[in-house]
Amino acid sequence: MKKPTILSILMLFACLTASAQKNYSAYGIGFYNLENLFDTQHDEGKNDYEFLPEGTYRWNEMKYNHKLSNMSRVLSEMGTDVLANVGCAVIGVSEVENAHALDDLVAQPALAARGFKYVHVEGPDQRGVDCAMLYNPAFFEVEDVTLYPYVYELQEDIDKGRATRGFLTTKGRLGGDPVAVIVCHLPSRFSGSYYRELDARQARAVVDKLLAEDPDRRIFVMGDMNDDPGNKSMTEGFRCKADVEDMNADDMYNPWYNVLAKQGKGTLMYDGAWNLFDQIIMSSNAVNPKGGKDFTHLKYWKNEIFRRDYLFQTEGKYKGSPKRTTAGGVWLDGYSDHLPTVIYVLKEVQ
Repeated sequence: MKKPTILSILMLFACLTASAQKNYSAYGIGFYNLENLFDTQHDEGKNDYEFLPEGTYRWNEMKYNHKLSNMSRVLSEMGTDVLANVGCAVIGVSEVENAHALDDLVAQPALAARGFKYVHVEGPDQRGVDCAMLYNPAFFEVEDVTLYPYVYELQEDIDKGRATRGFLTTKGRLGGDPVAVIVCHLPSRFSGSYYRELDARQARAVVDKLLAEDPDRRIFVMGDMNDDPGNKSMTEGFRCKADVEDMNADDMYNPWYNVLAKQGKGTLMYDGAWNLFDQIIMSSNAVNPKGGKDFTHLKYWKNEIFRRDYLFQTEGKYKGSPKRTTAGGVWLDGYSDHLPTVIYVLKEVQ
């Protein structure tokens, strides 16, 4: 397998060096909400009845296999706009039912060809949807996996059944550097902003814990935040800043704020307007401060919303929206109601 190196980047990139040619390894880090990747079997104790052959969605083996094929197509193509034939080294995913579905997913030819593996811990979500992380072992080495649980603050949280997915945290090495990837799926908008803000604060506490253990570890938090970059869960809960120039050492960087606020681009559409819930944010040590050009260790380069024509509805009421698997009770053989996101990080080849 080719090493994901952008050869002789003249600092593209004159912004990265003004005089000498340098070589850099580039790595893609992605996130994708798979929108209900359920198998066709009932999981004891989970409310997965809609996704059974006799359930609302008439979820049978044919539909399940199509869903697996569609998901693997997207996942295998993420990152290839920059890293052709290589794609992402790491991809966080949400709304996957269980390890069985993940086994079937990474066995799909498009992912198996690159040797993709996954990490997953069964979570408490009542419907049974979890977060997981796919990775290419040629580039990412797993060292430790922990599911940090959402901690209930009020008794009413339990009474109202607000159990959420927790924070799937994988420590490892990317390009030889210590990193941690935290995959989240914050509570839905129906539950109210309080719970997302609480969830974000708890996830941020995990970031602080990891940095206290190893200040050199780059932390990447990703997920379906069910909030836009400008909402309080992101700006206050995670303590994100939209511009590197405004960051302090204990802030996180959110490169998606200006994508939505200034470019008007998003990852899901509601009532004809874009939201950008699918975000990848990072600790300050993963960003070059105030115009710095140091890439001796992994540093953020750029980001993108992954788009392909096949991911969109081409006709009807929802033309231009992401093409879902099912809409209005009709199976569309689509993909997801969310678009994937990708960031790229660089490291100088010594």
